[in-house]
Amino acid sequence: MPTLLYYPLVSPPQEILHQALLYWDGIASVVPESRDVYEDAVSDELKDLRDRGLYHPVALGPQHTRLLGGPGHRPRGESYEVLIEELRELAAGAQRPRLSFLDAAFLYRSKVGYLLEDEIVRLGLGQRLDGAGRRSMTVPKEVQLLLIGALARELAAETTARAYTPYTDQRFAHETSLRLPALGDGTAAWRVELGRLLPVPAPGTPTSEVLEFRNRYDGERQRLIDATQTMLVDLRRNWEHPADVLQRMRVELTQAHKDYESVTRSSRMAWVSRSISVTVGVAAAAAGALIVPHLGWLAGVAGSIAFNVATREVRPLSQAKKEHPFSYLHHVDRELA
Repeated sequence: MPTLLYYPLVSPPQEILHQALLYWDGIASVVPESRDVYEDAVSDELKDLRDRGLYHPVALGPQHTRLLGGPGHRPRGESYEVLIEELRELAAGAQRPRLSFLDAAFLYRSKVGYLLEDEIVRLGLGQRLDGAGRRSMTVPKEVQLLLIGALARELAAETTARAYTPYTDQRFAHETSLRLPALGDGTAAWRVELGRLLPVPAPGTPTSEVLEFRNRYDGERQRLIDATQTMLVDLRRNWEHPADVLQRMRVELTQAHKDYESVTRSSRMAWVSRSISVTVGVAAAAAGALIVPHLGWLAGVAGSIAFNVATREVRPLSQAKKEHPFSYLHHVDRELA
């Protein structure tokens, strides 16, 4: 099971943290390289989870920033060119993002490297902040989401020591990280709605109770995780016949969900379902070859769960095309149950 790589912020919302503890091996986020800044940016709760081996801070060093042109490194071809093109389009567009005090977002400059930083300033899309070792800059929110979303996908594809899957609650960051105008062909994908399958504790639930539930019902939790991941992997491999994949998974998914629902009811916690969609990249040969079915065809795959599956074409950065096909979007504005 991969580790959830949350972006664009250092600290995820509590409901995403709880979801990671229940349905993933753990959670990670990109943190400042400076130790002093790290101590201020990371909450005590995340530090406690780090000590338990459940939170993995990813500090950007030369091995990461070289992807986008960090100190002493030239940018790595396509990724850098794609980002520069996107930034220039933002700067030249009719809806050009404006720097303002009320809407400003902050970006640790170690996350983007000097060359991108210089281009952002040259285009008028960011300003360096003086003081504190000149470690940050202010940018419009759209620029922050674009850069951090792209970086998260590059990190997930580049890192081999741990399997990371990008996960965000910011729609713009999700869409731009997938739809960047890559220089090569696009990659076809399915989008699957998983919200009703993976409930989360209601807002305000203490993390200690979530950890207790994780440990007590580890068997039921792992069974649901395994069934869900198997379905997504099979959808990627057998992209031509998604209905067959879900039909094969019907019994296992339904039983796993039924067992998990039983233990959630027996717990002391209240539960809600949030909209969670995962974009599943499929084989490159599938681009332009998929036949879009009627969206009603998959209703009721696992009891009352309706998998909303649709086709789309995505253009992830070059490193993400094959190695890491999954990308998650968490819709915090909708409550499904």
